[in-house]
Amino acid sequence: MTDKQGRAAVTSLVTAGSVLLGSALLAAGCASSASPAQDPASQSPASQGPASQGPAAHGTAGTTAELTAMAARYMAIARPANRELDHGFDGFDDHIKDGDLAAARADLRAAVVTERRFDRQLIALSFPPRTEPFVRLLYRVNQARAELTSTAAGVTSLREYQRRLDAANEPVEDAVRVIRAQLGLPPPDTS
Repeated sequence: MTDKQGRAAVTSLVTAGSVLLGSALLAAGCASSASPAQDPASQSPASQGPASQGPAAHGTAGTTAELTAMAARYMAIARPANRELDHGFDGFDDHIKDGDLAAARADLRAAVVTERRFDRQLIALSFPPRTEPFVRLLYRVNQARAELTSTAAGVTSLREYQRRLDAANEPVEDAVRVIRAQLGLPPPDTS
């Protein structure tokens, strides 16, 4: 695959991820804005369960405890990945400014390893049914970002990819915010 074909494929993946994320967020927004006067008998049994309600609506201690445990498992993989990615991308930015392309490429390769490890750990977790679509979406857009990062590590013009990497972060960060909100976690400083 040529560098141009690789860029086109990654751009398509990132665009598709953004469209999917927008659709999912729109669907979630529409579902959460359903009229409270809606007849409960007309709702499916799955939509009446605690998994379809926000964290504050979980009435039982078991459900709250399960959500808290799930949030803790998620954060156990997210915190170290966030630290490593922040370090890697900060180093990348610094090395680009300094003109040290070899070090910038090494930063990108390390970021790819972190992104892919996080994705493997994320997809291995079992999330509440209403959160699972956002987890799968996060996995897909993060895989697209990892592919872009990997491609960027091998090209001659890293400045061009720096802009693309910044754009690829947006759908990842949007999905992370939704997942955190559904797990009752505060929004991330960075993802």
